Amino acid sequence: MTVNSAPVTQMVSGLLTEELVKYSVNGKEELMLYLLPGGGGGGRWVPWPRLWPWLWVAAALVPRPARGLTEGLYCGRRVCYDVLGVSREASKAEIARAYRQLARKYHPDRYRGETAAPGGGDPPEAAHEKFLLVATAYETLKDEETRKDYDYMLDHPEEYYRHYYHYYSRRLAPKVDVRIVILVTVCAISVFQFFSWWSSYNEAINYLATVPKYRIQATEIARQQGLLNKTKEKGKNRRSKEEIREEEEEIIKDIIKNKIDIKGGYQKPKIYDILLFQILLAPFYVCKYIVWYCWWIYCFTIKGQEYGVEEKLYIIRRYMKMSQSQFDSLEDHQKETFLERQLWIRENYEVYKQEQEEELKKKMAMDPRWKRYRRWMKNEGPGRLTFIDD
Repeated sequence: MTVNSAPVTQMVSGLLTEELVKYSVNGKEELMLYLLPGGGGGGRWVPWPRLWPWLWVAAALVPRPARGLTEGLYCGRRVCYDVLGVSREASKAEIARAYRQLARKYHPDRYRGETAAPGGGDPPEAAHEKFLLVATAYETLKDEETRKDYDYMLDHPEEYYRHYYHYYSRRLAPKVDVRIVILVTVCAISVFQFFSWWSSYNEAINYLATVPKYRIQATEIARQQGLLNKTKEKGKNRRSKEEIREEEEEIIKDIIKNKIDIKGGYQKPKIYDILLFQILLAPFYVCKYIVWYCWWIYCFTIKGQEYGVEEKLYIIRRYMKMSQSQFDSLEDHQKETFLERQLWIRENYEVYKQEQEEELKKKMAMDPRWKRYRRWMKNEGPGRLTFIDD
């Protein structure tokens, strides 16, 4: 028997009519259903148990009524246009006018301290609920994008999950543009970063001003330039010893800043090293690195040229796993030692690394603090339980 969707629908809708009867077969009563074919003509009686599979198919094929108005979305079971008493073609001005009228009518301040509404209207609780509903309807319809989503929900109530997604995505979306938040955050980090670097740089200058080696050199340069003689003035412009000492200190620090090139973490901060400029210049740095890498492959891999001093130091720095600022903070004689021992060759660097590890072990073995630590680990360190009598 072939049953299409139309007869099955008719069958389901007519189950409880006179088509469903009891029929006695060999003295045994069974439920029989008179099934009409889709093309018309005579039908036949079919036992009720045989129709259960077709009923499941009918339940799946028959479209269910869509619920366009759902609790928790917009105005719930009410239509927002009906709440405000306007049509779907109403303008923003008409919606705002209707909202103001209803808001004045149901505003909670009118019911403050009263058990019943003025003039025998709605009770305060019901009026408060209506006021919230009116406010929700106005919030939904005053925004063009939200109103467009709401109109789409009214026209396409079957797209249930899409309505949920659009409603909560707009409701939970941040009120401020995320790009503005990111920009302000990056700027704040950049400002903090720049002033932190300046603080570290000033600490390094103050420390160098106390080192006799650099202080003596800076003092001699200041005397040669006649900067210290100007501080000792007489007459009306004469100053106290404390003021003269502070001025001399500033002169010495300025000379140290100009004559000494501080590298590493305490170097003089540069504006293009902060995070904001690094982000803005990131495309330039990426292109620069790609060009440099292609040049490296072409010169030293394809053509087989010998490494220069800068290239050798770069390979050594990569082997040592040091950043550029850390490598720049090393003394010049250390870099010359690296070049003399040809540490850009992997085998030579492994030998040098092993020697440094052995030397470090010897220094730790000769260090009195390390000896005390090993003695403590042997006698009273972790893993031993000791009892000390007072």
